[in-house]
Amino acid sequence: MEFIAYIVAGAAVGFAVGVTGVGGGSLMTPILMLFGFQPHVAVGTDLLYAAITKTGGVLAHRQRSTVRWDIVAFLSLGSIPASLATIYALYRYFPDANAYSHLLSSMLGVMLILTSVVLLFRKRIISGSLQENPFTLLSHLQSRSKVYTWVMGIVLGVMVTLSSVGAGAFGAAVLLMLYPRLATIKVVGTDIAHAVPLTLVAGMGHLLLGNVNYVLLGSLLIGSLPAIYLGTQLATRLPEKLLQSVLASMLLFMGVKYAFF
Repeated sequence: MEFIAYIVAGAAVGFAVGVTGVGGGSLMTPILMLFGFQPHVAVGTDLLYAAITKTGGVLAHRQRSTVRWDIVAFLSLGSIPASLATIYALYRYFPDANAYSHLLSSMLGVMLILTSVVLLFRKRIISGSLQENPFTLLSHLQSRSKVYTWVMGIVLGVMVTLSSVGAGAFGAAVLLMLYPRLATIKVVGTDIAHAVPLTLVAGMGHLLLGNVNYVLLGSLLIGSLPAIYLGTQLATRLPEKLLQSVLASMLLFMGVKYAFF
């Protein structure tokens, strides 16, 4: 019976991802924790789940030439070493997985709150990034975009490894702020292309720490892969703005719960 529940959960999250383009880690990890899985197992399993499900998206964007590989490289130069360092820190200083469960759940809460804010104010972020004001913080960031891309890669590497959340909506928001002239489709393609190696490295690290449930991973994939395809086919027929607002509200509620309670 639990096997069926996991498949249904995978289908629900996969459909949300297909329709809105976000919600993989930010929905899956808290759902797994609601099922009773410890934070380290939920995070580790979700990271490998994300790496597998996003791979198809990378191949599609590669065929359409909608990936800025130079940006992916600068992000990865920061995120991959940061992810490996975070995994080593968990191994070195927290030999008992239960000892860092509270850290993971707190980081999850923070990232859910950040993701919900990004979703709610996405249009303002885009319009603010396009304003040409030399005295704004955004203008400063954009003038040194490659350096800050590397820095944000480090931040994403740590956050994603600890929470499994952030490689999607939060990563896209970073790209929108640093590269406001980049076409939206290329923002999405570049974000996904960076998310795959990051979640794969972080997921393999958690795998070595014993934080992956293989049966759960298989069940989630069975449910989500066809649901993602269905969601993408129906995306243009559903009210995306309403769906993203509902999703953002859910993420904010869960974020506050895990961060402060």
